[in-house]
Amino acid sequence: MPTTPATEPARLLREAGLRVTRPRLAVLEAVTARPHAETDAVLEAVRADIGVVSHQAVYDVLRALTEAGILRRIQPSGSVARYETRVGDNHHHVVCRSCGVVGDVDCAVGEAPCLDASDSHGFVIDEAEVIYWGTCPACTSR
Repeated sequence: MPTTPATEPARLLREAGLRVTRPRLAVLEAVTARPHAETDAVLEAVRADIGVVSHQAVYDVLRALTEAGILRRIQPSGSVARYETRVGDNHHHVVCRSCGVVGDVDCAVGEAPCLDASDSHGFVIDEAEVIYWGTCPACTSR
């Protein structure tokens, strides 16, 4: 059966060994539509989609989807946790110091210099987290 955008979230859940439930689908759809969404934005979107749902239910679903590798949780310094569906690569983020908007930044092309730590302390490094800080175009033009 061909995969359509409507069946994709259910397939992701099943492949991760998770039951397909309306709250899980709603959270996944909310984060897909709102990359780098804060928990409150996800909660608001889920409630608009399926009605009454508790904060705890949304937190539980976000945790389960993150643990399953379907979502990625990021938390820039001084910010609340945010979630995105872009997983499985070593991309980074740029954050506006003024309004807090977050954008994706691909790792350097070719060799991954961000994985060459000056001292690994014996660790086998497989990922680096880099956050670039600055001012977004909208805030710069104000």
